[in-house]
Amino acid sequence: MALLDLLGQRWVLRILWELREEALTFRRLQEACDQVSPSVLNARLKALREADLLYTGEDGYALTRQGQELLSNFLPLVSWADNWAQNLKPLSERAGEK
Repeated sequence: MALLDLLGQRWVLRILWELREEALTFRRLQEACDQVSPSVLNARLKALREADLLYTGEDGYALTRQGQELLSNFLPLVSWADNWAQNLKPLSERAGEK
C-alpha cells in the first residue's frame, strides 16, 4: 500500500517517466513536467529519494537501481495501454451499443 500511496501522488509517475533515460537537473525536470511548481517538485523528489527510487548525482536527479527496476515493471503496462488506446472506440460509437 505504501508504494501505491507514493505512486498515486500527483506528478510522481511523470517524474519517474521523465528520468527513464537520463539524469535531469531540477530545471530540466521541471520543464519536462510541464512547469510543475517548484514546491511540489521538491516535495515529490524528497519522497522519491526517501523511497530509494532516485538520487541526486553530478548530472542531476537519476533513478536508483530500485527506481529502474520499478519502471521496467511498468513497461508491459505501457504496451497494454497503447493497445487499449488503439482499440478503444470513440465515445460516440460506444453510446450506440447500449
